[in-house]
Amino acid sequence: MEEKELMRKMRMPIIKWYQQNKRELPWRKEKEPYHIWLSEIMLQQTRIEAVKQYYKRFLEQLPTIQDLAEVEEQELLKLWEGLGYYNRARNLKKAAQVIQEKYKGQMPKHYQDLIALPGIGEYTAGAISSIAYNEPVPAVDGNVLRVVSRLIGSKKDVLDNKTKKEFTQKLKEIMPEEAGDFNEGLMELGELICIPNGEPLCEKCPLQEICVAKREKLTAEIPVRNQKIKRKKEEKTVFLLTYQNKIAIRKRKEKGLLANLYEFPNVDKKITRKEIKSILQNWFLTGEQAEKIGVHHHIFSHIEWDMIGYKVKVNDTNQEFIWVEKEEILEKYPIPGAFVPFRKKI
Repeated sequence: MEEKELMRKMRMPIIKWYQQNKRELPWRKEKEPYHIWLSEIMLQQTRIEAVKQYYKRFLEQLPTIQDLAEVEEQELLKLWEGLGYYNRARNLKKAAQVIQEKYKGQMPKHYQDLIALPGIGEYTAGAISSIAYNEPVPAVDGNVLRVVSRLIGSKKDVLDNKTKKEFTQKLKEIMPEEAGDFNEGLMELGELICIPNGEPLCEKCPLQEICVAKREKLTAEIPVRNQKIKRKKEEKTVFLLTYQNKIAIRKRKEKGLLANLYEFPNVDKKITRKEIKSILQNWFLTGEQAEKIGVHHHIFSHIEWDMIGYKVKVNDTNQEFIWVEKEEILEKYPIPGAFVPFRKKI
């Protein structure tokens, strides 16, 4: 059977399977474009279960696009705290401001208008336009690439952007009228049945009768992923500096990794207890015996941090840091996930 015919044949089985088996998720309760947009941005690089609580809290604080457009950045980043990839949140606000100015606060309906907004790429534009408005455009993510690769028996590298473009074009040519259910069905199938790790659950798959990878026993080999991420490794020593009921934090630079977020004072190397005194002196501080509060390994997309933490009771404050109470750190200042294990030691 030709690839195009295979892909046509998968449409109705996927739509029916999705309509009968879809999970009940908060953003699926209605076809509100703002909610779909928010959920799709949050779900990038993040598990569904982790997103649920963030999604609920975010909409409680920012229920409309206008609220999002007008929110202060620090409040926005605090709402996003722990989700990582903070530029996603900044781009949400930028896009909301464009929507307010250009579309009178209403999410645009068409793919071409959506993709022009900050932070919205091909996948997100396709997801919003098809799910909210049923526009017949694909939404191709890793789940979709895996399902389609196995269906047609493709051994092309799914991490190669050429493969993504090719599959997107193939899907454009066979999009059904129920575009939203089809796209969500493909994604859901990839997440629950045609899974990335371990054996796919072929006996539960609506495509098992026509899947090339199943027939030819290639599910362990497909999809092909050739590119490997090479991450730079860095060492850090993190300090919980306490003075009476105050804790030292500082704001990171306006640009670069974790821009404009707050962190505990740290240095770009692992130091010994003997070196702590000189580090404190560099900050014009003196302190008592340091308590080791653990180690933590944090992975970003392009960097890995190996971190060790110390808690030190200091004898004074300085002007270099912001000295705040524990409640303020928890409620007001956005602390990135890399530092959260040390925050728990306050």
